[in-house]
Amino acid sequence: MVKHQPLQVYERQLCLSCLTGIYGCRWKRYQRSHDDSSKWECSWFLILCSSFLLLLVWSYFWWEAHNDYNEFNWLLYNRSGEWSDGTVPILTTTLVGFSYTAFLMILAFCHIALGQQLNLYWIHKIGVLAVLLTTITGVVSIDDLWRDEWDIVLISLQSTGPFLHIGAVAAVTALGWLVAGQVVRGDRTRFQVLLLLVYLFVLLALYLAPFAISSPCIMDRADLKTRPAVIGRRGAPMLAPENTVMSFNKALQQKVSAFEADVTISMDGVPFLMRDQTLRRTTDVARLFPKRQHDDASLFNWTEIRSLNAGLWFMRDDPYWTVQFMSTKDRNRAGNQTVCSLLELLRLATRTNRSVIFSLRRPPPQHPRYQLWIKDVQKTILRSGIQSEQVMWTLDWYRKTVRAAVPLLQQSSEERLPVEELKERSSRTLSLHYSQATVREIRRLSRSNVSLNVYPVNEPWLYSVLWCSGVQSVSSDAPQILRKVPHPIWIMSPDEYCLIWITSDLISAAIIIGIFIFQKWRMSGMRSYNPEQIMLSAVVRRPSRDVNIMKEKLIFSEINNGVSSADELSIYTEHGYEGYTRDGISR
Repeated sequence: MVKHQPLQVYERQLCLSCLTGIYGCRWKRYQRSHDDSSKWECSWFLILCSSFLLLLVWSYFWWEAHNDYNEFNWLLYNRSGEWSDGTVPILTTTLVGFSYTAFLMILAFCHIALGQQLNLYWIHKIGVLAVLLTTITGVVSIDDLWRDEWDIVLISLQSTGPFLHIGAVAAVTALGWLVAGQVVRGDRTRFQVLLLLVYLFVLLALYLAPFAISSPCIMDRADLKTRPAVIGRRGAPMLAPENTVMSFNKALQQKVSAFEADVTISMDGVPFLMRDQTLRRTTDVARLFPKRQHDDASLFNWTEIRSLNAGLWFMRDDPYWTVQFMSTKDRNRAGNQTVCSLLELLRLATRTNRSVIFSLRRPPPQHPRYQLWIKDVQKTILRSGIQSEQVMWTLDWYRKTVRAAVPLLQQSSEERLPVEELKERSSRTLSLHYSQATVREIRRLSRSNVSLNVYPVNEPWLYSVLWCSGVQSVSSDAPQILRKVPHPIWIMSPDEYCLIWITSDLISAAIIIGIFIFQKWRMSGMRSYNPEQIMLSAVVRRPSRDVNIMKEKLIFSEINNGVSSADELSIYTEHGYEGYTRDGISR
């Protein structure tokens, strides 16, 4: 009895079908190919890699920029006049785009590892292109709107650099499997030589990268200075409405050493706390004075300002996503806050023995107190009963006048000036943005006995870097977070870091050498396998796993030798074996 059968029996390969189906919509076996990918598809693979790497940097930027999310939203508010959390759509699109490109990258690497031809589906091509263009647009927009924030990337590398180096070495080491598979197969081509040279160059650059890594946290523990004091910037604005009595009380609960606030002068000469130029964002001025809601905050008298609610906006906008964690009592209290005067803040500081740092905004020329604003503040300081040594005034105008009226008043500067000029101005304290506080500058000021305060510092990693650099104090919107940082996140001696560096490089080199040797042995074994031996040994009954391996080797050999089909192949079945010939099968 003759039974006709196909020449080869194929087994289902669900994983491979899903792999090629999702990446290139090639769900059928006949659609797949082991041929080399076309130049067009290789170009799309490079576009995919570029999109992934750009999104990786973009994601890292926004991860580190978490320290300044509120500053970004405040910047958008000043440009648009409407408060909204602009980070939400950016983070959402970044997360979706990064997950999508990372998934396609994994599928592409699996194609390369299995020898499958790359053929990205057209829908994925549109998606990758959209992700790339969207990311480029975001980068250009941020560079135009928030250019100074790029500095945080370089600063963050002082904290993450050593760990990013180890991660990069591990990633490039893993890519060695794919590179070895491409280099050791077939005859040498220009592409293989170029690929090997590029891979070795990147690997060597990573091995030597620690020479360019500099971090203040790589130091002997004995040289670590005392913990920087934490100053409540506008109180504790994550826990209560900013610049209110409740906010400063919350800051006291977090053990801050001082308060920092922004001061404006009212029409009748009362200094009060207000960060914005208008009252729209932090009060209900639009409800009580709708026609004056865009007026300068200093163009209201104190009675009008005191009648405004300064807490409902916090409950409505939830600028720090913290309202949900507040107790019912705190929510009710926050919703009934009023604008705080400088006198109230100074008296609170007097009772609790805290210092006060404030910056004073000069009123507009048409203001009735335009010539008297300095005296109004001086009278308020003297009236509060606070010790002059506890007040620090960050003012660059009328320094001599202030010094003559209140000799013991501390004056700080927000300009990065030479030490000699700071001493001439009688400024023993310098307040700088963290992007301007380099390690060299911090240590130079410390040697000159100039105290440095850095702002805004809301993340533990930034606080740790500044601590290791020797900063004396930081201004923070999140004292409740920094309170939980009793020591730097990490610190290691130079010898420990060198040991980790050299060990990781040696392990990586050993793994890569082993990968290349194994791939060479594996590929040479497949090429030297004789198809006739497969056919002869298949007559003998063998486990199905061995037969599958032999079939795969036979198919591989046919592909390399250009053979379209085998003359004969025997496959063992449960009841015996079947001889496959061109004419049929006899049993």
